[in-house]
Amino acid sequence: MRTGIAITVSASDRLRLEAIVTDRNAPQKHVWRSRIILLTADGLGTSAIMRAANKSKTSVWRWQERFMHEGMDGLLRDKTRPPGIAPVVRSRVEEVVALTLKPPPHEATHWTAQAMAKASGLAISTVQKIWRHHGLAPHRWQVFKLSKDPAFAEKLHDIVGLYVSPPAHAVVLSVDEKSQIQALDRTQPGLPIKKGRGGTLTHDYRRHGTTTLFAALNVIDGSVIGQNMQRHRHQEFIRFLNAIEAQVPAGKVIHAILDNYAAHKHEKVRAWLGRHPRWVFHFTPTSCSWLNAVEGFFGKLTKRRLKRGVFCSVTDLQAAINRFIAEHNQEPKPFVWKKDPHAIIAAVNRGFQTLESIH
Repeated sequence: MRTGIAITVSASDRLRLEAIVTDRNAPQKHVWRSRIILLTADGLGTSAIMRAANKSKTSVWRWQERFMHEGMDGLLRDKTRPPGIAPVVRSRVEEVVALTLKPPPHEATHWTAQAMAKASGLAISTVQKIWRHHGLAPHRWQVFKLSKDPAFAEKLHDIVGLYVSPPAHAVVLSVDEKSQIQALDRTQPGLPIKKGRGGTLTHDYRRHGTTTLFAALNVIDGSVIGQNMQRHRHQEFIRFLNAIEAQVPAGKVIHAILDNYAAHKHEKVRAWLGRHPRWVFHFTPTSCSWLNAVEGFFGKLTKRRLKRGVFCSVTDLQAAINRFIAEHNQEPKPFVWKKDPHAIIAAVNRGFQTLESIH
């Protein structure tokens, strides 16, 4: 033992030390520290303790001295050490945050970590840590569109009311068309999925033409009425309305939710409505196609059937769409609206207030 160090291990301390050494779940650093103290208490010399604990002389002396001055608490506690790299001062952090919230002075639309590191004199990793801590991600952006329809709130409540509480003895249909669906054929066959690699498609393609899908989603039961046509003028829209008219049982009022596309408001369409009094049109507010429930069905169709599809002709494309609709109608699910319309109106108002404050 080093000169000037004297260790006295009480009976209670010995019990604690032996319990740590025999505990299989104890941290190993606590185990070998406890073993050093127990061997010291048993009268072993420094060399013997070094061999038994497999530690250096300085390590043995350090923990003997720590136990002598601080007892068991010092043996089981690690001393705090100053960081190897001094933390960034608060003013520098605030400077980086303030710069990030402003457009960069150079010819760029947003800050990059490299550009910010050059402007602030900090490391790229430091800039990234500051951004992450403050929830800043200059490389990310989102698109938005605020409706300027003066009757936005009234139309919103009208349509949401149809979703939440459909009228009795009526059918609620969400109607729209997905235009310019391309029949794309690949220049080479793709490779199937396998372990460790996803399926592949060539980046180039052959375009065989387009089709337009007219669709009406029954909000009550989730079924879809669909019809493929070459164009999406008011003539095709009237033909689709006639197809719906033939499929909906007589005596039921039909509430149709549509967007503000010109073909939906054509004078001949209004004349058709005059000849079919059981039809009631409900137009979504301007720039609010997201309010039309059939858009969700179009999203599923695109993601699950069209995006990776290979179609040798328009006929092949139309057949695939028809099969998808038929399969969907085998197990349809009612459309359920969950968003509070008051929360939507409040969010839109906040958006306008933010824009006004910026300008």
